[in-house]
Amino acid sequence: MRAKEWQKQGQYIKYGHHNIFMREGGKGETLVLIHGFPTSSYDWYKVWDVLIHRFHVIAIDMIGFGYSDKPINHQYSLFDQADLWESVLEERKVTEYHILAHDYGDTVAQELLARQLESPKNSFLKKEILSVCFLNGGIIPDEHRPRLIQTLLMSPIGKWIGKLSSKRTLRNTFRNIFGKNTQPTDDEIDDFWMMMNYNNGKNVIHKVIWYMSERRKHKARWIEAIQKNLIPILMINGPDDPISGRSSAEMFKKLVPHADLKYLEGIGHYPQVEDPLGVLESFLKSLHT
Repeated sequence: MRAKEWQKQGQYIKYGHHNIFMREGGKGETLVLIHGFPTSSYDWYKVWDVLIHRFHVIAIDMIGFGYSDKPINHQYSLFDQADLWESVLEERKVTEYHILAHDYGDTVAQELLARQLESPKNSFLKKEILSVCFLNGGIIPDEHRPRLIQTLLMSPIGKWIGKLSSKRTLRNTFRNIFGKNTQPTDDEIDDFWMMMNYNNGKNVIHKVIWYMSERRKHKARWIEAIQKNLIPILMINGPDDPISGRSSAEMFKKLVPHADLKYLEGIGHYPQVEDPLGVLESFLKSLHT
């Protein structure tokens, strides 16, 4: 499925004054799919059809990403993205749900877990997270190895780096973070790039990426969220990822010993794109054990 078809099958909802793109389908327990940086809900297109046969699935493009609004003067924050997700769940009257998250979305999931710990027991407002599955991401900030382009985007010249970025820049970056034998296709690069540029995305990417600073600042809160939540937690890791591969997964397991860890050998930073069957098998199996 190409990105334009993905858009045609979705809808728009409101978050404040902003338009947020959403895909929804299936019946059963609710599963939310939380995408990474700098891409969008389209990251899940290879696993979507299987998941909607098992779950009521919700995926959105968070604010600043994909087909959603990318306001110039917005205060981009992981906390705001968690607020957005809570708004979506409230509007859809979801009270219990599973999470499958990747990259940037991992930290949004961690914030939702932190709020679950803080929510009073038996609160009628409480939304219960039933399980979490993390794909590659900066869950443990000290083990996160950002690419040069990410570091430059956070620098004083980040605004201009964003404006000067190109499809060639994206292609080179993705080729380095995908597995050797699971490289993105030309069509995938075209679609990833098109969605990054949608709604003038290059004008805000240097603001969105400040989530890496938030991760460091709130490290204790977000690590504690996965240590103290004793719900089923799974990490599916592409160990060939130079950003958050094997060493990151090993530290995760050390800090969260009650979690399960599954490696997809030969896979890089985007397991759901590189090895969708491996992700589905590991994720679905974890729910039945």
